Amino acid sequence: MIALSLAEIAAVVGGQTHDIPDTSVTVTGPVVRDSREVVPGALFVAFSGERVDGHDFAEAVVAAGAVAVLATRPVGVPAIVVDDVQNALGALARHVVERLGATLVALTGSAGKTSTKDLIAQVLGGKAPTVFTPGSLNNEIGLPLTALSATEETKFLVLEMGARGIGHIRYLAELTPPKVGLVLNVGSAHIGEFGGREQIAQAKGELVEALPPAEEGGVAVLNADDPLVRAMAPRTRAKVVLFGESAEADVRAENVRLTDSGQPAFRLHTPSGASDVTMRLYGEHHVSNALAAAAVAHELGMSANEIATALSEAGSLSRWRMEVTERPDGVTIVNDAYNANPESMRAALRALAAMGKGRRTWAVLGKMAELGDEALAEHDAVGRLAVRLNVSKLVAVGGIEASWLQLGAYNEGSWGEESVHVSDAQAAIDLLRSELRPGDVVLVKASRSVGLESVAQTLASAGTEGEVAAR
Repeated sequence: MIALSLAEIAAVVGGQTHDIPDTSVTVTGPVVRDSREVVPGALFVAFSGERVDGHDFAEAVVAAGAVAVLATRPVGVPAIVVDDVQNALGALARHVVERLGATLVALTGSAGKTSTKDLIAQVLGGKAPTVFTPGSLNNEIGLPLTALSATEETKFLVLEMGARGIGHIRYLAELTPPKVGLVLNVGSAHIGEFGGREQIAQAKGELVEALPPAEEGGVAVLNADDPLVRAMAPRTRAKVVLFGESAEADVRAENVRLTDSGQPAFRLHTPSGASDVTMRLYGEHHVSNALAAAAVAHELGMSANEIATALSEAGSLSRWRMEVTERPDGVTIVNDAYNANPESMRAALRALAAMGKGRRTWAVLGKMAELGDEALAEHDAVGRLAVRLNVSKLVAVGGIEASWLQLGAYNEGSWGEESVHVSDAQAAIDLLRSELRPGDVVLVKASRSVGLESVAQTLASAGTEGEVAAR
């Protein structure tokens, strides 16, 4: 964080100082909510959760070097006391962002947010110091904490914004007002909570409504291939830039193909030139993510050649997202178990089919959460797609949703041993341990709540004496 005294912070958040001998003492370290992340000079934010109360760690974090605690009550050590810690954190983030000279890029979408954010961060990071959301910390707590990690040297601040309802993105954009806003897509993720795709589009479009007008540098980057996203253009005063495979897109891809290993390659076209890209990531769905990152980077002054080089060198920065491990025995494990929705599930299956040409393929799939009334039909459709893509073996893991995955495969023609329904992760591990053979490719994917990453991690280390070659 930029250096601020405790007196300045108290004034920004409207708090009262307690047990602080000298309010001119400066916070020089990060702002953290996890006591294990405290380093000398830090500010510790004490959230009260259902199981853990951060106030109970106040003495320990100060002993570890924290300058003070942001709290809702006096804690016997230096503290700034406020009525609401979350509101105070947001106010502090807004203040710091306004002080920074950084260009703030915000993005949202139903699928691909984290992968695209990681691409943008790597592309812009080659141009100038860039701070970006770690993992998927994209809510009302994670977003301000990320913003507060920026320093005077930061030139680009890339923030992922998530939403579970109308008004959420508007709130986040008020905390950290973006200059560039990117909307990737409108899909089925959280459709059960939103109530429909139109409601999801309404919520995602709050980002472009928050942008400054074009004459003040505002840029809305929209997916030309998604009608609900493209329809957001009239909702913004910012300059509109389209990306996609559509001929009308300002930044587009031509000659899209997959390498023999399932990595996308294409010709990148921008308003200022064209260049070839071959990505290190897996799956054709990353083409759209790459185009979105390219559109942002082009608007921020990078050339087509610079962007193409950066995209070709970029890797995965967040775990369990098409994370590929090659076992010494020739088995390939694809850990995509961080989350799942119908769009990302279909993309992962297509990537599996591309990676597994000439090899035996396994799709170990579990529940896609928060789909509401569409849940069973969407699971049935994914099971059917696995058969249409000639996936060799489908292992559906879990309860009723998994049974519909297997039923969809059965109804599509998987009548023999091509598909099976197992009760839990351990049953899936036991099955694959007994049946995998050299050369097989295994995709593991489900919503985060299912916890199928344990399947991928166990299989990745099986038979290797603890050593795997990950890439």
